[in-house]
Amino acid sequence: MRPPVGAPTLSRRTRILLILAGIVVLLLLGGSRLINFYVDWLWFGEVGYRGVFATVLFTQIVQFLVGGLLIGGLVALSLWIAYRSRPVFVPVSGPEDPIARYRTVIIQRLRLFAIGIPLIIGVIAGLAAQGDWQTVQQFINSTPFGVTDPEFGIDVGFYAFQLPFYRYVLDWLFVAVAICFVVSLITHYIFGGIRLSGRSGQVSAAARAQLAILAGVFVLLKAVAYYLDRYELLFSNRSDIFTGATYTDLNAVMPAKLILLFISLICAAAFFAAVFRRNLQLPAIAVVLLILSSVLIGAAWPQVLQQFVVSPNANEREAVPIERNIAATRQAFGLTDDKVTEVPYSGTSDATPAEVRNDSATVSNIRLLDPAKVGDTFTQLQQRRTFYGFPQKLDIDRYNIDGKTQDYIVAARELNSAGLTGNQTDWINRRLVYTHGNGIVVAPANQVNAVLDEAGGQGGLPNFTSIDITNNESQSIPPSLRVTEPRIYYGELIDGYSIVGADPGGAPREYDSDTQSYTYHGKGGVPLGSFVNRLVFSLFYGERNILFNNSINQNSKIMYVRDPRDRVQAVAPWLTTDSDPYPAVVNGRIEWIVDGYTTLQNYPYAERMGLGQATADAQQALQRPQTDKDISYLRNSVKATVDAYDGTVTLYAFDESDPVLQTWMKTFPGTVQPASAISPDLRAHFRYPEDQFKVQRELLTRYHVDNPLEFYGNVSFWDVPSDPTVPGGGGAGGAPQPPYYILAGEPGAGGQQNNTPTFQLTSALVFRNRDILSAYVTASSDPANYGKITVLQLPPDTQTLGPQQVQTQFVGSPNVSQDLGLLSRGGQSTVEYGNLLTLPVAGGLLFVEPVYIERANQQSSYPQLARVLVSYNGRVGYDANLSVALDQVFGAGAGAAVAPPAAGGAPPAPQQGGTPGGPSAPSANPQVAAAAASIQSAINQLRAANQSGDFAAQGQALQALDNAVQQFQQAQASAGSAATSAPPAAPPPPGPGG
Repeated sequence: MRPPVGAPTLSRRTRILLILAGIVVLLLLGGSRLINFYVDWLWFGEVGYRGVFATVLFTQIVQFLVGGLLIGGLVALSLWIAYRSRPVFVPVSGPEDPIARYRTVIIQRLRLFAIGIPLIIGVIAGLAAQGDWQTVQQFINSTPFGVTDPEFGIDVGFYAFQLPFYRYVLDWLFVAVAICFVVSLITHYIFGGIRLSGRSGQVSAAARAQLAILAGVFVLLKAVAYYLDRYELLFSNRSDIFTGATYTDLNAVMPAKLILLFISLICAAAFFAAVFRRNLQLPAIAVVLLILSSVLIGAAWPQVLQQFVVSPNANEREAVPIERNIAATRQAFGLTDDKVTEVPYSGTSDATPAEVRNDSATVSNIRLLDPAKVGDTFTQLQQRRTFYGFPQKLDIDRYNIDGKTQDYIVAARELNSAGLTGNQTDWINRRLVYTHGNGIVVAPANQVNAVLDEAGGQGGLPNFTSIDITNNESQSIPPSLRVTEPRIYYGELIDGYSIVGADPGGAPREYDSDTQSYTYHGKGGVPLGSFVNRLVFSLFYGERNILFNNSINQNSKIMYVRDPRDRVQAVAPWLTTDSDPYPAVVNGRIEWIVDGYTTLQNYPYAERMGLGQATADAQQALQRPQTDKDISYLRNSVKATVDAYDGTVTLYAFDESDPVLQTWMKTFPGTVQPASAISPDLRAHFRYPEDQFKVQRELLTRYHVDNPLEFYGNVSFWDVPSDPTVPGGGGAGGAPQPPYYILAGEPGAGGQQNNTPTFQLTSALVFRNRDILSAYVTASSDPANYGKITVLQLPPDTQTLGPQQVQTQFVGSPNVSQDLGLLSRGGQSTVEYGNLLTLPVAGGLLFVEPVYIERANQQSSYPQLARVLVSYNGRVGYDANLSVALDQVFGAGAGAAVAPPAAGGAPPAPQQGGTPGGPSAPSANPQVAAAAASIQSAINQLRAANQSGDFAAQGQALQALDNAVQQFQQAQASAGSAATSAPPAAPPPPGPGG
């Protein structure tokens, strides 16, 4: 019989080439990782959070070593035992026996296989193990909650920090034992411990003993898993109504877990007994018993109990679990009684003009500018250069001006990398010249620049105040808005990296304005003075110019990771950042304020929801979406700031009582500043965050119910209304209406308003499957009452219209629909509805919606405020002037509390008839006045043509109107008044009575 033939031997040259190829592959893979590591190391050093980077890296290294040594070591031990216990003589089935050939190859390279297999498996396991570093650190630094679960009486900290770690370790032990079993099985088969010849095959005593022990250990681990499963039942999603252990879980599944635990112990003992017995009948019987028990006790019995005991009486059986779920959800999401105040509210009122006028805290601050609509207006009128820009959705904040709080639309004039054109896009201009934005632009949210009478018209534009390099410390700017450094190097629109800095005395090269250049002097950026750094960044970005450009010198720095949200997320990877950072002038600096959340996936009995889904609304496309992950606990525990000039990131502990925050502060000591470090000026700009509010209002639609039986029946549930102002109409099932920031009086007991305006985040809610208003929710951002949530709860039999019905009422009004048709001018202009605000006023609910017009099919067009819609108790007001619209609804004098237009346009005298005017020329320029007269004449022609039904005359009138508007625009531009009295994008139509 010919001996088995081994594998062909590789030549020396071939082996050298293979080794060199392996080195090249390692350099390609490992070199990229080393470069990324070095770039991250430099960046964390720049922002002063290298301790975070080091802690995460150290944890991952330890996990890699522990995971790799555990798995690799156990595999090596299994291989050693299987090889040492191999049979002395192994019969060969024939000269072509493949097993014999493999065995010969392995024996010839025994050390290679003995070291290589455990090493490869260990490295793979180590790489996989290092990913879950947060679970390990939370376990090491866990903090008690001081709250116990209702079933076992264990502190919630066990479920938040310890149980996930135990499950993590157990899962890896399962993997280790399974891999060892497979490796041992293959080794015994190759070396003859297991032979498949004959009808039943043969298993040596050594192979049987090793495999039986590994199987017994695996079943023991399964017993531990059954024990942990009992605690994880408190996160059960068996019910479609609530999260948490149901009646079936408590009375069937939990006892079943204990029974299966004991059966697993018996099964493990049977496997261990097989070590001393020749046959495997006993462990086989034990395995069958475990499988049958799992099916009958673990699955079938709970289903039987659910179908025949629970389902027929579910409202009573699930009462206790639902009660637990309500309490836990309110606790986990900050909706406890000490934070949420429910106030009965009628929603209807026969308010007199005097009562409306006296509610000045709300009425005088009614917001006319929608931050989601006027982004293009800011861009066209305040952009200045194409490479500057504003976000599509602007922000709202408030400032104290002359002792009075005023809410503003706020936008940073950032560098918009996408706006660079032509030779501006070459590497030098893109990376070395156009490096920063210029200042911040604000406009009072409740004002437009001009609203004039019938003889003139309206501007309908924001009243801009620009704080930039030309006037940042001007005495004409209120002190609270002055900045010492208006240049913006870090923002939401800046894309990619910039290289800044120059030799002392060298010529500046960064664009600052058409007449001057600038050299960055801040502390932001990573130094590029060394050749090593330049080489690393040249390789990192694949850009040779970084290495060879002569402008880069010892003082040069490279800026990257420039989005405020990304910077905060990088230095605090344990946080979930809010989707809407906003700029604010704080202590003379432009700071980005970013809200940070601590979250948990499993809080006992608390409702689990998808964060991305809960925070999605009709304005989702205008900003970065929220992380899509499941949560059952949410706290706005951190307020972070990012300096727009030097990129400094500062984290402040906002909710110091949060155990999750305390855990992370122990993990990364010194990275989060205490709440006492928050300056009063910064605290005055804190807003109640939108994402948290969206989650809470979604939960309030159900968890305002206290009675478990009522909760089970879904009778009293609410809904977040769909946004009725989106193109095509919101409709049932449409995207949810976003919450709105307003400056208004805080609603109090009995429906009375506090006459001191506060900054609030608000939302209307409607009854489920009905568009009738059910509640009004507001969260205060005022420092004195921050986080106070008030729910104005309307009676169940109320007939107060919801947002959808109010919108239908608006557009269905004959005078409104006719006027909107004229505004669109046969498609030459588009009509856009602004945010539909719901405001508690004088014991009732006032709905206010701005209407904008914009020239169609023009790239440079922008929305301008044209009309304001008002509704109260079913009465509709509609006018170019909010005060007139209020008078139409409440009676003469009600609109007197409305704030007049700011500088740039005089307020009109109160009108009784409610007829809005056309476009005006506030200046005394005769060309502007003549153009305005031409517009008025064209409007009169259009009215006459509409009344007579003469379509040809209507077309001629529309053409004349279009020509007159163009003349008006040219006249205003030549008069130099575009910034303060820009013409509307469409001619004004006749008023509601016309």
